Amino acid sequence: MMRVVLIDSGGANIGSVRYAFERLGVDARLSADPETIASADRVILPGVGAATAGMTRLRDLGLIELVRDLQQPLLGICLGMQMLFESSEEGDVECLGLMPGRVRRMPGWPGLRVPHMGWNTLQMQREDPLLAGIGDGSHAYFVHGYAAPVSDDTLATSEHGEPFAAVVRRGRCWGAQFHPERSATVGARLLENFLSESLA
Repeated sequence: MMRVVLIDSGGANIGSVRYAFERLGVDARLSADPETIASADRVILPGVGAATAGMTRLRDLGLIELVRDLQQPLLGICLGMQMLFESSEEGDVECLGLMPGRVRRMPGWPGLRVPHMGWNTLQMQREDPLLAGIGDGSHAYFVHGYAAPVSDDTLATSEHGEPFAAVVRRGRCWGAQFHPERSATVGARLLENFLSESLA
């Protein structure tokens, strides 16, 4: 039985992410215990809210170095993805540094609201096991006002005024800016792929 652990990062979406795994037949355990997290087969870093609060919670729980040192697959979701990067403009905070780059506030454009909320399309940049079976132009559900830059680590982009990184990977770390738990079949497929043996 695969052991999946959701880091108790205090995000409002944790319950719905856990339920999304339940729909796949997986009991994703919510934990802030270092031993439980370190012994998991898959680790999820969820998050909703501000980068400063998210990093402060990880620091208060004594989990920053643990997360940086994990060797198993790690998936950051929404704010959790942003915290994988070196830093964020949101509160000018240092993040986990598992991916190069700085998360920046999305620019306002005429006729476009920030934060970016709602369904948007994914443009595939390169193949990866996390995106198996998810086609170019697939729709995913976003809620965010800050975004990571497009880089060599970007697997898929989306666009809100300008392109931004929607799915990223560097080594054992993946991130999804959109909410898989709210993205219907696309989100379920991404989570299913994250559990796949082909990912490790």
